[in-house]
Amino acid sequence: MKVVLDVFGADEPPSVIIDGALLALKSDSQLSVALSGNEDIMLPILKGKNADMSRIEIIDAKDIITNNDAPTTAFKAKKESSLIKGLQSLKDREDLVAFVSAGSTGAVLTGATFIVKRIEGIMRPALAPLLPTASGGQVCLVDGGANVDCKKEYLAQFAILGSAYMQAANSIEKPSIGLVSVGAEDKKGNELTKGAFELLKEMDINFKGNMEARYALSGDYDVIVCDGFIGNVLLKSVEGTAKLYGIKVKEAIKSSFWAKLGYALFMKKAFNRLKSSMDYQKHGGAPFLGVEKVVIKCHGSSKASAICAALLQAKTIAKAGLIEKIKEGISNANIASITN
Repeated sequence: MKVVLDVFGADEPPSVIIDGALLALKSDSQLSVALSGNEDIMLPILKGKNADMSRIEIIDAKDIITNNDAPTTAFKAKKESSLIKGLQSLKDREDLVAFVSAGSTGAVLTGATFIVKRIEGIMRPALAPLLPTASGGQVCLVDGGANVDCKKEYLAQFAILGSAYMQAANSIEKPSIGLVSVGAEDKKGNELTKGAFELLKEMDINFKGNMEARYALSGDYDVIVCDGFIGNVLLKSVEGTAKLYGIKVKEAIKSSFWAKLGYALFMKKAFNRLKSSMDYQKHGGAPFLGVEKVVIKCHGSSKASAICAALLQAKTIAKAGLIEKIKEGISNANIASITN
């Protein structure tokens, strides 16, 4: 299976992104990649790394969309950019199953929506990052920031998108779904969440009801649903809390000789395992669910390990039939009939 990788537009230089591709090729003999970017820059890098070109294709693209470019303007003005040419190749070719980029989030989402196109029946595609949970598993957050203003029908579809993703990514047959609200009681929430609650409870999904944000990482849910405004705030809050926790642990370890000794003798391995479980670099990126092919957005500062993980993630969910599962879920839900 061949995945398109946008080599330019990330915070890291092209050599780091290419390193990620080479790691992925080494990890999976059934994977091949199409590197989208300036051939004059990429070929010397590949040659310097003694790359085996038998599973590497070049999509020559001389321009770059940066984070300073307005997404809609860049989409029209930079047709020769690595992002646009990569997405266009994904749309036009049957042999390409997915697209991965660490470039501008807005440009990736705009390009995916207008080039790859929405799946029929999808009202709004959504970002779906995975977060670690207390039980050692993962929870899918939908929407992670693509749609800050939503209708109740969008949230109902987000539940279908997240459920299909967890089936494909983690082989969960009937993912449990929670709706982010200000209380667990059925009547809690604002007009949007109350309306979404009524839709979700009528759908053929494993809906567990309202969920307070404090339980987002409990492991009690496989999918948590909210609008993109709340989702992005929740995501950034989790990231900030994890960073604060790391700082405070380091301060505690350095506070005395005995603390340092206890850490070195008994706790270092345990803390390293914890740090690894919270490291986004090891878990790939966030898929943009609801478009006709697999599109994954990586963190802008992704290192080679994160790019490798995203490429392997893209192949896994494409092979597991993510798009087909979404189409089936949308068709079966028939949300319009529930709202009438």
